[in-house]
Amino acid sequence: MSSSEGNRSSRPTFILLGFSEYPGLQVPLFLIFLSIYAVTVVGNLGMIIIIKINPKLHTIMYFFLSHLSFVDCCYSTVVTPKLLENRVVKEKTISFSGCIMQFSFACIFAVTETFMLAAMVYDHFVAVCNPLLYTTIMSQKLCVLLVAGSYTWGLVCSLTLSYFLLALSYGESNIINNFICDHSVIVSVSCSDPHISQMLCFIIAVFNEVSSLIIIIVSSVFTFITVMRMPSASGCQRTFSTCASHLTTITIFHGTILFLYCAPSPKTSWLSVKVASVFYTVVIPLLNPLIYSLRNRDVKNTFRKLVVTKSLWHSI
Repeated sequence: MSSSEGNRSSRPTFILLGFSEYPGLQVPLFLIFLSIYAVTVVGNLGMIIIIKINPKLHTIMYFFLSHLSFVDCCYSTVVTPKLLENRVVKEKTISFSGCIMQFSFACIFAVTETFMLAAMVYDHFVAVCNPLLYTTIMSQKLCVLLVAGSYTWGLVCSLTLSYFLLALSYGESNIINNFICDHSVIVSVSCSDPHISQMLCFIIAVFNEVSSLIIIIVSSVFTFITVMRMPSASGCQRTFSTCASHLTTITIFHGTILFLYCAPSPKTSWLSVKVASVFYTVVIPLLNPLIYSLRNRDVKNTFRKLVVTKSLWHSI
């Protein structure tokens, strides 16, 4: 048997340390993460349902937002159930295949969200700066291509990085000092040289961040200039409100990604990495539906109608 075949046949079972160094916090953390996950799933699925049933929301912006909600719901579901399980079980383990699968799906949804947010900002830029040509530029075909392209590129990045992770050798060191099978922690337990895999991850992360942020920054600057020239105060305020929703989501998401992947520092503690990982895998999927729903009158009105209809149905 060759050494590569031997390595593949002896894949380790990983131990996810997570926050196990704080035994007194396991139950509170479980309750917090469970609450966040429940609100995340209900919020994102609720957003998709509201967009589906309200004809006023059958617009391009909400087409992107419904996919963003779907991605957030899937992203949280990939990570949080295992995080919850490891708060209550004694053996905090995950199989090698399970670990690679978790990373693969998390990578797909993270990359997809990166470019979905950029597409939403570009859509808003076209709506503000070229309102007369909006329907021509943002055609249904282009929107479908942007969404399909985001999913496809996420899949390509995931398969590429996963392939190079599978090419590494893994020995007796099987302790992962995190709650999620992230690329950095998987290569940290490898017993072969992970330089190529690490460089590839860094290049992909930088490319995704730079390309998406160029679209976001350029679109936002031109949108801001156009808004400042608007004679109508109400139109200006409404446009700024939408911009604020986009920029809040983007700042939180990209700030965390830049901290974790594009600005690595040997001084960064594992606790900081864990907290940042919690933020972008658990908290951000919760924030997106809240940010967009709380700032949108049509979404809030549709939600109220659903609540009233449900209450009347139960009273009959």
